[in-house]
Amino acid sequence: MGYAHEYATAVMRRGRVPMEPADFVPDWSDRPRKGKFFPGAASVPLPDGGCAEDATLGRGLFGKTGTGAFTLPLLGAMLRDSYGLTGRRLAVQANTDLGSLPFYSHANWSRGTASGGGLYPIGVHWISGAGGPLTPGVYYYDTPHHRVTRLLSGDVSAEVRTALGDLEEAAGTDQFLVLGVTFWQNSFKYNSFCYHAVTMDIGALVQTWRMWARAHGLHLGSALWFDEPRLGRLLGLTPDEDGVFAVVPLRWDGTPPATPAPPAPGAVVRQVPDEKSRRVLSFPTLRRIHAATLDGAADRPAPGVLDGSLALPATRGDRVPLPEPPPLEVPVRRALRERRSSFGRFTSVEPLDAARLSATLRAAVAASTLDSDAETPGGAPLTRLCVFVNHVRDVPAGLYEYDPEAGELVLLKAGDHGPFLQRNYFLANYNVEQAAAVLVPVARTHAVLDAVGDRGYRLVNAVVGAVAQAVYTTASAADTGCGVALGFDSVSFEEELGLAQRDEIPLLIMMIGHERPRSADYRYDIVAP
Repeated sequence: MGYAHEYATAVMRRGRVPMEPADFVPDWSDRPRKGKFFPGAASVPLPDGGCAEDATLGRGLFGKTGTGAFTLPLLGAMLRDSYGLTGRRLAVQANTDLGSLPFYSHANWSRGTASGGGLYPIGVHWISGAGGPLTPGVYYYDTPHHRVTRLLSGDVSAEVRTALGDLEEAAGTDQFLVLGVTFWQNSFKYNSFCYHAVTMDIGALVQTWRMWARAHGLHLGSALWFDEPRLGRLLGLTPDEDGVFAVVPLRWDGTPPATPAPPAPGAVVRQVPDEKSRRVLSFPTLRRIHAATLDGAADRPAPGVLDGSLALPATRGDRVPLPEPPPLEVPVRRALRERRSSFGRFTSVEPLDAARLSATLRAAVAASTLDSDAETPGGAPLTRLCVFVNHVRDVPAGLYEYDPEAGELVLLKAGDHGPFLQRNYFLANYNVEQAAAVLVPVARTHAVLDAVGDRGYRLVNAVVGAVAQAVYTTASAADTGCGVALGFDSVSFEEELGLAQRDEIPLLIMMIGHERPRSADYRYDIVAP
């Protein structure tokens, strides 16, 4: 067994046995930037293309795979809607940073994609070849200014294709989005737990792109297995401090170059980002799990290898049919820009309509495959959904499993689980028992690791992050409050859900429901929804 098994168990038990270093306290006065700053590097502003009228969230989640091609306005719009700053959040809520939000140095900026702890550590590199609209090179997406910073001039797209090996989607393009993480941008707060959070963040961002692209008649697949050290060298990353987690090939509008550029193994980004923190710490557990998932990074799993570790079918039991979900006809741009966390604002005064629960469950299932290079197209998902129903109209309170094939809830345990949910939540920023329903994605993490090795940890968590992003965005479109949290006692949830005998792990909790009306807020939009 690889080290990822040990790390997954430590994450699972961290509510009872703290992960090392147990006495760690974040130094918020010395926190790093949320993005990277390259002094003196040239930059190019990106257009903010419009959103097509028929580019709805429903089409993004459930529509057919598109055959269109990217243009610079489309890429600019997707980056803005997914990871660019769209506004400032100042609403009164129950999170611990409320008192500092009025200060500009502690401002909380909204983005379309959710992130663990609101830290947004994913770095987006655009590697553009001769078929693109800009000078060929390596560009970094500057999220606050909605521009790309040029880090290297020259066509190095062949380096990406070489790193991706035999990936079919990479063969006909010289345009790639490469997702990387500088661990300190998350570990300054979460130390060893950082790896668990950032791997989910990767999936959340990829899911946003998938929904946005499909809504606009485009297709995006993602590669999680590739020659990561080769790409890390190209981007000038430090192996112990940075990771390259996903590569997304872009089908680009126009005719590709007749003669593809040759590999450039000596090409290296030499622009060095300025580090804001005076002291950067290293965590042995974080380094060890990163090293473990680098092992065999280029050995893409063969088709069907994952089949034995996918989600198990729904169990037998009394069933509650759910109504047909409402169509999600809200533009995908608006749904993303209005996405937010409820942070303690849930109220059970009015039960949630069951159709809205049905919509979020259906969206979660639609996001439970990533179109990644390790999954079988059209195959079963990696995750299964358990649902605590607290306050849903015409659905008795209880613990259920969702059967996506039938669109029904299968009863596991009847009764009120509100006290259990609140007792096993660590923090004070959510009133979990007031949420209408709590969705819990579970996965057979250890079976995935046995099937594809330690790098499978990234895949499982990316899928869970994608599920969370789909639920967040669907709740926004359905005018429903939503919150996603990792601060719960996983062992208690494992016992309550009876997961041990199915070799499953609860990976996060997703709360939906009505919010208290007329909460104090000051809304400042950088760009209109």
